[in-house]
Amino acid sequence: MTIAILDTDAQAVKDGIEPLIRILADSVDQGAAIGFMAPLSDADAARFWLEQVSPELAAGRRRMFVARYREELVGTVQLLTAMPANQPHRCEIAKMIVHPAARRLGIGRALMSHALHQARAIGKTLVTLDTRSGDAAQSLYASLGFEVAGAIPGYAWDADGRTRHATTFMFARI
Repeated sequence: MTIAILDTDAQAVKDGIEPLIRILADSVDQGAAIGFMAPLSDADAARFWLEQVSPELAAGRRRMFVARYREELVGTVQLLTAMPANQPHRCEIAKMIVHPAARRLGIGRALMSHALHQARAIGKTLVTLDTRSGDAAQSLYASLGFEVAGAIPGYAWDADGRTRHATTFMFARI
């Protein structure tokens, strides 16, 4: 099993848009709590990558890492680095997504480990994130040293729009 984690940029997002669309749309359609409602159209997924993520990468306000498994793009995570003036030591994890067909292979752990290493490399000492309370991702984050800061009940709708879920905010000192 070979997992390769690569830094990516705005041009790579444009060039590799099709697998990014699949990772996002298929994950949302499987119930992932990542800020979108199901069903997520390919057009809406493409707009997210091309209109929200790509310009932020080009501007240097975020970093994005992708996971390749058996030569296929199967996961991604973003590191939001543009913080307020009083928080230059901090960054935030966003949109840690592994395609449903590639889960439970260590890809999420590899992505997160790489993101934390890169955060340290650019001088960050605190990393924050939020996750749906009780998700498998929460235990992954805890195993990587993240601590629970607190939870907010009814914070966001599940992707199917039927119920609201609690969100847990976590942090890691690195």
